[in-house]
Amino acid sequence: MTVPLPADAPADWLELTQCLLDSFRKCTGRELIARTTPAEELLTLWKAPRVVAFHDTQDDPVFRYGNLAAFRLWELPLKRFLGMPSRQTAEPIHRDERQRLLQRTSELGYVDDYRGIRISSTGKRFLIEQAILWTVRDPVGQTLGQAATFDRWTPLPESPPLPD
Repeated sequence: MTVPLPADAPADWLELTQCLLDSFRKCTGRELIARTTPAEELLTLWKAPRVVAFHDTQDDPVFRYGNLAAFRLWELPLKRFLGMPSRQTAEPIHRDERQRLLQRTSELGYVDDYRGIRISSTGKRFLIEQAILWTVRDPVGQTLGQAATFDRWTPLPESPPLPD
């Protein structure tokens, strides 16, 4: 089954996909997907079974890319996912841990051992494991933001309500 890009996908995704893939290779020494042509890579990354998401460098980073697996996991359509602060994918109690991870990724270029709890837009909690985070740079080396990919997540039971 062919899964086309959404009609409202941003025009810069072709270039951004190249930056995501090139930065991943430079940071990790591996390929995220099989490399072909830029247009084919854009579609391959979009329909990959693993989650791929990217946020920018703002003080409160917002998502600028997510593939179909990311939209499905966080239960959001494209227009709501793009521009959403990435901190909203973590419960408030886990946001300090998330910030430390982002700092570590900035310092090292990438980390490949992340494990943590995230939350969907509908409140479903899940544990991600063996996530890889990396710094994404443009062709001249300017930092564009950070990306994450993972293919292991486990739904978690709902939290009981807090007592009054």
